[in-house]
Amino acid sequence: MEAGPREGAQVRPALDGFLLRGRATPTPRQLEEVGVRADSLREVTAVEFLRAMEEESYDLLVLALVGGGVQAMLHGLGRVWQDRAARPVVVTGYVGVVYEKLADGLLLRHGADLVLANSRQDADRFRAVYEGVGADASSVTEVALPFLGGAPYTGEHDPYTVVFAAQPSVPESRKDRTYLLDRLVRHARKHPEREVLLKLRSKPGEHTTHIEELPYQKLVQRLDPPDNFRLVYGNMGEVLDRTDLLVTVSSTAALESLHRRVPTVVLTDLGIRESLGNHHFVGSGCLASWDQLDAGHRPTPDEEWVARQGVAADGSYDSAFDTARERIAKLLDRPGGLPPLAPYYTPVTAPGYLPGILARHHLGPDGTPLPGAPAADKEPGPVRQVVRRAARGAYRHGVQRVAPVIRRMGEL
Repeated sequence: MEAGPREGAQVRPALDGFLLRGRATPTPRQLEEVGVRADSLREVTAVEFLRAMEEESYDLLVLALVGGGVQAMLHGLGRVWQDRAARPVVVTGYVGVVYEKLADGLLLRHGADLVLANSRQDADRFRAVYEGVGADASSVTEVALPFLGGAPYTGEHDPYTVVFAAQPSVPESRKDRTYLLDRLVRHARKHPEREVLLKLRSKPGEHTTHIEELPYQKLVQRLDPPDNFRLVYGNMGEVLDRTDLLVTVSSTAALESLHRRVPTVVLTDLGIRESLGNHHFVGSGCLASWDQLDAGHRPTPDEEWVARQGVAADGSYDSAFDTARERIAKLLDRPGGLPPLAPYYTPVTAPGYLPGILARHHLGPDGTPLPGAPAADKEPGPVRQVVRRAARGAYRHGVQRVAPVIRRMGEL
């Protein structure tokens, strides 16, 4: 979550960052790769964050959370701002391809002043969902994918470089992951003159939004890959600087690649299925199998499809966020201030769903903290920080190592 600028900022807007404590709290390495430097950065519980929003003044608040987190914060913020004459503009949205839980994720984000849609196609779908349930759809604002950039692809590198962009949760099974990894290694052996890279989202022990039970780092140890095969981490844009062929199942990296005109393939080896997310690329012209790639096939993207996906391959990226900026400016200058936050989900519209969403963040049905909700009045001491890191490590170990073993034992 980000908030800024603070009132009184004259030259440069102040940017304060709040990291919601949980299993997906970003690591220092992941924060470093974002490339945006906050003036202050603190890790907080939901209750601590709401307290800060009650006590401090901001103009703009960006809720960069999963859907349930956004919904909980909207209700909590509605409570802490209920007696305030002015409140910040609240912005949320998605980062990446929206290929699953469309209605669920959107309705959990409803109530923000702006819900950013990363493409023309998403904006149309978002409005249709809101209007279909009788909710206000005026918050939907078309922008573009927020992480695009880099120089356009101009031709083959030396050595020719193939990059497989892995995903933490797609596919899920050991069998499917081993298959994809085996095909990548076989491609490296078949083309010793090429550099073949496995681009991973996180290093061992790190997490993003999705939990990874079967990390590729562990699976690849059994395959004895050739010398021209390597694992790489870091910023996807830097990897694309040297990429001649980007291969993935359904990663958002495909859209980054298409934006830069890098040859891009979305694999069909495991089928074209909603559970994989590659159904999103139907009509893209990028669908192909490893057999086709090994035989020299290179897909040609469909320009009309690309234009609807927010990748701005036509060079219009610099102006893609102008509408959002204009809407924020108008909201900030609105006479009489902004109306109270009004999410679609309330104790009346979703009495069997909303309380559970709020309770996960230690909030009651009205957005007030539940008794015993964790909220420290000061930064945790060194001992508490060590204990917290150890607890997170134990949780991650349980997810990645213990849980798969127990699951396999249950199948015996």
